[in-house]
Amino acid sequence: MTDKKWQEQGFIDEPVPENTDIKAEIRRMCREKNALIMAHYYTEGVIQELADFVGDSLALAQKAAATDADIIVMCGVHFMGETNKILCPEKKILVPDLNASCSLAESCPADEFETFVKAHPGHTVVSYVNTTAATKALTDVVVTSSNARQIVESLPEDTPIIFGPDQNLGNYINGLTGRKMVLWNGACHVHEKFSVEKILQLKRKHPAAKILAHPECKGPVISLADKVGSTAALLKYSITDDAQEFIVATESGILTEMQKSAPQKTFIPAPPDDSTCACNECNYMKLVTLEKLYNCLKYEWPSVEVEPEVAEKAVRPIQRMLEISRRLGL
Repeated sequence: MTDKKWQEQGFIDEPVPENTDIKAEIRRMCREKNALIMAHYYTEGVIQELADFVGDSLALAQKAAATDADIIVMCGVHFMGETNKILCPEKKILVPDLNASCSLAESCPADEFETFVKAHPGHTVVSYVNTTAATKALTDVVVTSSNARQIVESLPEDTPIIFGPDQNLGNYINGLTGRKMVLWNGACHVHEKFSVEKILQLKRKHPAAKILAHPECKGPVISLADKVGSTAALLKYSITDDAQEFIVATESGILTEMQKSAPQKTFIPAPPDDSTCACNECNYMKLVTLEKLYNCLKYEWPSVEVEPEVAEKAVRPIQRMLEISRRLGL
């Protein structure tokens, strides 16, 4: 039975026994319970280091669909746990903190999005993966920043399209493809905040540095970038490109994997507009801590559930995304 206090706060904060090797205990529980820990690149470095698999949204969905684990612990934000549950309804899906939401998902309530869709009859609905299960259930095909361009281009040129919820990503894809998708007005609270002025200041200090930007950034930031891409694409570029310095305009958690993969290079987080902080973090991703992960595995809670009728509708656009991605070799 779940403790009332846990339910009210959305996570378990039981004290970890003194002298516990918390990392070793987490790995032991994973072995005993046949549990897989998956982490997004934006989580804390200590979580990424402990995870069985680290990736962006596309890679995490692909891994969830293929794993034979009995339990998946999704260290990321809530919609990622929902996606795992939709793809693997028979598995137990755990998240360390139910409060780890997503500003993009919150910007697109399913009831309002349904009204928007009905106002544009005959349109194919393309939804970014950063949405709730209920919003995905209104969707024809889901995309991530790794495959959005290719999936949009796979649709016939004369297809009228609704794209939501990220307006910045939608504008970027419209620019690349020449499409005129109707865009929902949503945005990521992290990628909206990058400062063009501060990035240019960094560039003056580091003239040889290349600028990397996520397509959720605003157009003026994207226009400065030497490379625009998903977290996985930016990571790959940072490893393979000859440059030795990079200014990184995405959530600063990705710097953990960049530095690990290319320790001889320098990675500088692009700062936000309204802060004295030198980096830009997702406060939701940072809710996932080592202690919450330990308790989550120990008590097998919080778990993610999706209403069966919602899951039945939402699985189709997710599977369509995975099928198109497979076909295109993504």
